[in-house]
Amino acid sequence: MSSNLIMSMFLYWGSESIPCWKPMLVLEEKGLSGYPNKKISFSDKEHKSEEIMNINPRGQVPTFKDGDIVVNESGAICFYLEGKFPESGTKLLPDNIAERAPVLQRVFEVSNLDTNLVSNIARYKLTTPKDKIDEGLLESRYESLRKELQIWNGYLTASGGYVVGNKFTMADVFFFPYIAFGVRVGLDLAKYPAISAYYNKVKDRPSVKATWPPHWADGPGDSSIFGSV
Repeated sequence: MSSNLIMSMFLYWGSESIPCWKPMLVLEEKGLSGYPNKKISFSDKEHKSEEIMNINPRGQVPTFKDGDIVVNESGAICFYLEGKFPESGTKLLPDNIAERAPVLQRVFEVSNLDTNLVSNIARYKLTTPKDKIDEGLLESRYESLRKELQIWNGYLTASGGYVVGNKFTMADVFFFPYIAFGVRVGLDLAKYPAISAYYNKVKDRPSVKATWPPHWADGPGDSSIFGSV
């Protein structure tokens, strides 16, 4: 890969962000490691700085530049990189439309994990005072997450080791960070053996190890988030 191509890129990202992890995985899988980047601090509100707001008026990361091209939104960055470098490194989207279809389906199905795992449970528990938590509502959300995880466990049971078949694809880029986040904050995968085997396999992948959220090395997450899910 030409160093000029890599040096024309710039990624703004944050260590506590699942969305940021996805394009970082793609960059590594495509053999684009060494790209210029800047880790921003959410606690210092650097995502709302003039530097970020000038290229992303929503004040969010990841945001990505490739020369004069600016791409915001994690999924858009992932597909942009695969579109520009389809033959470099890992091919994340099959050329054959029949093979591509299930990859795309799983990519978009991951939004259900975002809702059930992050928004409805993790964010709710982290932002709601303990004496204000509705235990009945929370249990219904736990049940929804159990059902969602069983669906994914079924997919992985029937696949060849990855989300779709026996090759790492864009579906894995979108899926794995959610499972890794869940494990960090107490999600017990014992009831989901195919997901557990998948997690233990993919966590040691070079691209995953290279992009593992650096602040996770500071200590464990809050293991009380997911209870008995």
